[in-house]
Amino acid sequence: MQPSNEGFIPKHGGYRNLITYQKSEIVFDGTIYFTNRFFRKYDRTIDQMVQAARSGKQNIAEASMASATSKETEMKLTNVARASLEELLIDYEDFLRINKLQQWTKNSRLYLRFSELNKTPNASYETFKKAIENPAPEICANTMICLIRVTTWLLAQQLKSLEQAFIKEGGLRERMTKARLDHRNKK
Repeated sequence: MQPSNEGFIPKHGGYRNLITYQKSEIVFDGTIYFTNRFFRKYDRTIDQMVQAARSGKQNIAEASMASATSKETEMKLTNVARASLEELLIDYEDFLRINKLQQWTKNSRLYLRFSELNKTPNASYETFKKAIENPAPEICANTMICLIRVTTWLLAQQLKSLEQAFIKEGGLRERMTKARLDHRNKK
C-alpha cells in the first residue's frame, strides 16, 4: 500500500487484503488445477478459462493501484474483473451440462457444506482443496462455480461501495483543486 501523509493522492493498493482478491486467487489456482485435470493438453478451453480467471484476479489488483489517481479506472477495472469471472462461470456451467452432471441447488447438502466452508476467516486454497481436488468432477466444478459466484457477488458490493465513496469524496480533480485552494489560503 502506498502511504499518503499529505496531499491529494489517497492511500491506494492494499489489494491483497481485499476479500475479492483473496477469493479470486483461489479461483485462479483452482482453475489451473481443474483445466489441467479435465481437459486435453491442447484444448483451447484451457487457455480461455485460465485467462478469464487470471483477468479476474489481475484486474482487482490493477483497480486497487489505479484508485490513487482515477476512481473511474478503479470502477471500470473492478467491473472487468467481475465480467471475466462471469465468463469463467459459464465455462464451468458448460462443463457440467456437457458432461451431464448436476449443478448444486441452494438446498443441496454439498452447497450447504460449501456455504459453511466459505465462512472460514482468511480462507485460502487449502480451505477448499478437498472439494476442488475431489475425485468427483461434479464436486470440483460445483465448488468452482460457488467460489466464482461468491467472488462476483462481492465484486458487485465493492462496486456499490466505490460508487458511494465517489459520491461522498469526489475524484482526483476535486481533491487537486481543494488541495491547491487550501495551500493558497494558508499563505
